[in-house]
Order: sequence, then structure tokens, then C-alpha cells
Amino acid sequence: MDSNHALAAFAALGQQTRLDAFRHLVRAGPEGSTVGEIAAALDVRDNTMSVALSVLAQAGLVNSHREGRSNRYVANMTGVRGLIDYLTLDCCGGQPELCGPLSGLQALTGELSMPETKNVLFLCNGNSARSLIAEAILNREGKGLFRAYSAGAHPRNGPHPYTLDLLKRLSHDVSGIRSKDWNEFATPEAPRMDFVFTICDKAAAETCPVWPGQPMSAHWGVPDPVEAQGNEAERRLAFSESYRMLYNRISIFVNLPMASLDKLSLQRRLDEIGTITDLEFSAV
Repeated sequence: MDSNHALAAFAALGQQTRLDAFRHLVRAGPEGSTVGEIAAALDVRDNTMSVALSVLAQAGLVNSHREGRSNRYVANMTGVRGLIDYLTLDCCGGQPELCGPLSGLQALTGELSMPETKNVLFLCNGNSARSLIAEAILNREGKGLFRAYSAGAHPRNGPHPYTLDLLKRLSHDVSGIRSKDWNEFATPEAPRMDFVFTICDKAAAETCPVWPGQPMSAHWGVPDPVEAQGNEAERRLAFSESYRMLYNRISIFVNLPMASLDKLSLQRRLDEIGTITDLEFSAV
């Protein structure tokens, strides 16, 4: 976490209602709470709580997903860990064991994470934009919990220049970004996949290789920014929109209470993520 993100997080927590709401969500654990539940628990109005949660979400401290007619919010433990890492960097002259409660909090947030890293493969047709963007987002947002890969049915000759520009601007590591054929991940030597997500209709309609280990899969279709028309600004905006949609979906995914969900329930939640509309994202 850099200084700007840390300052945003501290500013979000620097107001009583927002601080109380965040503490409530940490106590609620991975199941989270709705706006109404938090508002009732803290004895504030629903619209006041909605504004407070929106500020916390913008600071990366909470995530939400649509549940019926309302949003369910959960504490973003990845964001919390990043904030703790920022606070404890070079702690006590390089002796973090002297930091006391902060070290204990680091251990607590570690316990809330999944003990085993899960491999996730994002598939689309060309592997030059959306799947590469998804790979970059998950590798940063799910660090320590998930390891992301991407591939394409008919990979192009490398990442689209706008993809690289966007990821660099958003401070993603692009050193390992490349376009790959999905057959790379269908061999016995390839990493065993736990999840496979198709993010373009062309890939979803084609026959996929048989993935070892029978990973869970879902379709999270996103419009192809490479096919966007217009001037340069408009085409670059299409890449930013793809990033935003994928970021929202991945934020929901990394905060699913997987340890408490059976396989059928988890599959239903994965499918639901792919059906959330852009309008619903804008309301989150």
C-alpha cells in the first residue's frame, strides 16, 4: 500500500460513524451485513450508513455485492492487511516483534485468509486485454490467497498497448504480462487450476480443454475494449471500463466466505458474480 492509499484509509476511518461501521463489519466476519443491519445496530439512518459505507468502499476498506434488493458489505481484509503492512514497515527499527498489538493484528488478519493459495485462470479469445487485466488485478488484490493466470483461445501477438498503459498507470507489475495459448494450462506440467473463468462470449462459446482436477468455473462476460470504436480517448476509456467491471467482480470473489460455503452454494455465488449488471456495479 502506498502513502495515498493509506491516507485515504485513515481519512475514511477518521469519522465516528464510519469507524463504528467498519468495526461492526470486522466483527461480522466473512458473512458481512446489509446497510439496514448495520444502521440498526449502530442506531443511525439507512441513508447515513449508505454514505458512510460508500466512503469506506472507495478507501478499499470494505467490499459489497448485490443480495436481492440490497447490498451486503464485508470488511476487505486484503485492504486491512495492506494498511497494517504500511504501518509496520520498518517497525521499531526493523524489529516488528516489538510492535505488540499491531503484530497480533497481523496474525489475526492472516487467520482470516485462506490457508492454501488457489490458482485461478481467466480465459478470453485474444488474451490481449480483459483476461490480462483480470490476471493483474487478482494477483494484486488476492495476494497470498490466489494466484492468477490468463490465456486465450487464439492469442494475439502480445498485450494490447492500451492494456499495458492502463496497468502501468494503475501501478500494476507488468513485467510478466504476455499473451498465452490456453493449451499451455492443459498439460500435466501446468499449475492445477481451482477456478477457471471465461470473460468473453467468444471463449465461453468455444470448446475448452479438459482441465486437470475439475476446477470450478463460471462466465463473467465483459465487453471487448479492443473492439471499441471512436477516437483514442474513447477507446482508452473502454479499457478503463473493462478494468472497473473486472475489479468489482474480483473484489466480490476474493471476499466470498469460501470456507463456509458448500460446493453448490459456491458455484451459485460464482455464477451470480457474472450476472451483476453494470448498473448494479455503479450502485455499489
